[in-house]
Amino acid sequence: MFSSLTNNVLCRAAFGRKYSGGESGRKFKELLREFMVLLGALDVGDLIPWLSWINFVNGFNAQVEKVAKEFDKFMDEIIEEHLNGRNRERGDLSAERETRKNFLEVLLEFQRDNLAGFSIDTVSIKALMLDMFAGGTDTTYTVLEWAMTQLLRHPRIMKELQNEVRRIANSKSYVKEEDLDKMQYLKAVFKEIFRLHPPIPLLVPRASTQDVRIKGYDISAGTMVITNAWAIGRDPATWEEPEEFRPERFLNNSIDFKGHDFELIPFGAGRRGCPGTSFAMATNELVLANLVHMFDWSLPGGTRVEDLDMTECTGITIHRKIHLLALATPVSS
Repeated sequence: MFSSLTNNVLCRAAFGRKYSGGESGRKFKELLREFMVLLGALDVGDLIPWLSWINFVNGFNAQVEKVAKEFDKFMDEIIEEHLNGRNRERGDLSAERETRKNFLEVLLEFQRDNLAGFSIDTVSIKALMLDMFAGGTDTTYTVLEWAMTQLLRHPRIMKELQNEVRRIANSKSYVKEEDLDKMQYLKAVFKEIFRLHPPIPLLVPRASTQDVRIKGYDISAGTMVITNAWAIGRDPATWEEPEEFRPERFLNNSIDFKGHDFELIPFGAGRRGCPGTSFAMATNELVLANLVHMFDWSLPGGTRVEDLDMTECTGITIHRKIHLLALATPVSS
C-alpha cells in the first residue's frame, strides 16, 4: 500500500494523473520494480572493468536493455499524450480535471519556448523523469514502512506520537500540511528512522576531484567514493546507545538531515544532496501523521513485538525482507 501511495503521489506531480489501475498502471509498476532491482544489482563491470564481459554471459546487459527499451516506449507514449493535448484522466480520476501544471508539462514548455536559455532534447526530459521515479518512490515508501515497524515495536513511542498528533489536529478528521510544523515529536521520530534506516544506506557515489591524502591513505583524483550513511548513523562514538530507537535524542539538539550535520545525512550533502528532500518529507510526515491520527495499530494474530522480523534485504534501498503486516482499527470521532 505504501508503494502504491508513493507511486501515485509522484505520478500526479510528474504526469498529472495516477498510474495505479488498468493495464497501463500494472505495466508501469512492474517496470519500476524491475528498474529498482537492476539499479541495486551487482554490476561486475563497474567494479572490475576487464570482467565486464560477464554481464553478457549472466544476462545482466540483456535485462538492462529490455527495461530501458520498455521504459523509453512508455515515456514516449506519455510525452505524446501531452504534446497532442490528450492528457486525459482515466480510471479513478475520470471525473476529475487536472488544473495544475505537472512537471512534464513544465519541461515541455521549457523545450518549446527555450526558457532555460539552452536546448533541452526529449532524451534529457525522459532522463529527468526517470530520475524522479528512481529517487522518489522506493525511498519514500521504505521510510514509511520502517517508521511503522519501529512504532509497533515501541508502543510507548507510538502512544506519545499519537497524543501529539491528535492534540494538534484536535477535532479535524485528518491532519493537514499546515499542522506539521507544530509536530516536533513527529519530526524527531523521522530523524531517528533516518539514523537507523537510511533508505539508501550507501549514498549516491561521489568522485574525488583531486589527489588527496586522508589519514595516511593516498586517494587519487577520479576515485569513486562511497559514503556509508548506515554505519554513520550507528556509530557509538557519535550516538549514545546507537542500536536503540529513541526519538527523544533529537528533541533537545539541533541536528537535522538537511546536509549541514554530517552525523545524519540520509539525503546526502553539498552539491550532490537530494533535490527532493522537501517533497519526500511532506509526503512522509503527512502520511504517518494521518495514519496514527485516524487509526490504532497492532500486530496480527497475537504476534509479539519481539517476534517481528527485522531482517533487511539487499539492494540500492534497504527494505524489510518481509513486508510489514499490521492491523488498523479506526478511531471513533
